[in-house]
Amino acid sequence: MAIEIKIPDLGEGVESGDVLEVFVQEGEDISKDAGVIELETDKATVTVPATAAGKVAKVLVKSGQTVKVGEVIVVLEGSAAAPAASSAPAPPAQAAPAPKPEPTPAPKPAAKVEPTPQPAPAATPAPQPTPAPQPAPVAETKPAAAPVVLSTAPAAAPVAAVSGDVAAGPAIRRFAREVGVDLSKVAGSGAGGRVTREDVLNVVRHANRQGTVGGAPSAGAAAVATPGADGQATASDSWGPIRVEKMSRIRRTIAEQMHRSWTTVPRVTNFDDADITDLEEFRQQSKDDYASQGIKLTTMPFVIKAVAMALRAHPALNANINMEQGEVTYKEYVNVGIAVDTDRGLVVPSLRNADRLSIPDVAKRLSEIAESARTNSFSIDDMRGSTFTISNLGAIGGTYSTPIVNVPETAILLLGRSRKLPVVIGDEVQIRLMMPLSLSYDHRIVDGAMAARFLNTIIGYLKAPSRLLLAL
Repeated sequence: MAIEIKIPDLGEGVESGDVLEVFVQEGEDISKDAGVIELETDKATVTVPATAAGKVAKVLVKSGQTVKVGEVIVVLEGSAAAPAASSAPAPPAQAAPAPKPEPTPAPKPAAKVEPTPQPAPAATPAPQPTPAPQPAPVAETKPAAAPVVLSTAPAAAPVAAVSGDVAAGPAIRRFAREVGVDLSKVAGSGAGGRVTREDVLNVVRHANRQGTVGGAPSAGAAAVATPGADGQATASDSWGPIRVEKMSRIRRTIAEQMHRSWTTVPRVTNFDDADITDLEEFRQQSKDDYASQGIKLTTMPFVIKAVAMALRAHPALNANINMEQGEVTYKEYVNVGIAVDTDRGLVVPSLRNADRLSIPDVAKRLSEIAESARTNSFSIDDMRGSTFTISNLGAIGGTYSTPIVNVPETAILLLGRSRKLPVVIGDEVQIRLMMPLSLSYDHRIVDGAMAARFLNTIIGYLKAPSRLLLAL
């Protein structure tokens, strides 16, 4: 009995994904939980494991294909599949009587010579048609050597299987796919022959001089390729050289999400500044103590805690709206999404129950998020469940912006780069460290006065950091 391996449930709202790489080949024996394919979904890259051990009878997907949840991707030969295989030769035995009607002239070219050696006259004309059919199977085996030549169609299937044996990390594999490099043709310079990013870049540099990438023309260049003066293909439009790349699944998801937010959410943005002079002084005095515990204390944990406490006090900004049902769902939990810039695009992992965490706990969780961003090891579950998003533009530069609400959430807070400004306090002008805040919100749920009060609550916590240390 055949065993089907299907695309499992990938999480709420994830219905399909793109196959990045196929790790198995037909005829290969695999163990249970071994990786079958690498799949890129709207939110993360995951490896689909085998649900049982067995021999791969059929691979139903290939790289670049879009598959849906529940779709069969691989068929294994199970324990009950052996009898089925043994009974399979039975039909050829029944087909043996078919050569008996050979006296008719029509079947002679198609008649099989092996089962009917008796008629000598029929055997003499047989050698004449047989040379043509016999080389046919040989011609079918030649595509196995085709990957050596510039042949994109036959080479596509072997490349996915062969590259699975190459010593390279997930980030390197992803980078190689994005630039169109076949890792099976890259000589690794790392430890144990491991392929590094520089190895892939060297192939790209060489390919740019040759007009191809990884031994095959890139998809984008093929669409606009024109022969140059030296005979090499160059990609260009009417005004000059260009480079065409296919959008990744995550980039397409970001584009769709932003368009959905822009067209459905009547967004308003409030701007303000938080005085973090005392907070910064406290952080500088305490960061060495936290460092001794392996915790990097930045301003971000204080901001996250302030936002989480403010969301408890202003539940409308921690809610979802359903216009079709005419309902507003107020979340009794506070999960803060942290917008992170990665080489694959913007991802928003969720820091769950932020209102119940202490400042050190938040700092530890942020460190884990940073490590996951560096290694691109976010799981689908890491991206789910956020009720509010924070984006830190100040880490890169800039002051104010108009962030787009991460639907179905209600609001998003963008932090700018803190800078010293003259501030009038009483009748005196003092130099204070001010942090720019930009709050965008869904005006269908949140009114301007409510948003202003929410910002004031956050500013109050940041101005007096001792309140955050006591808030649980």
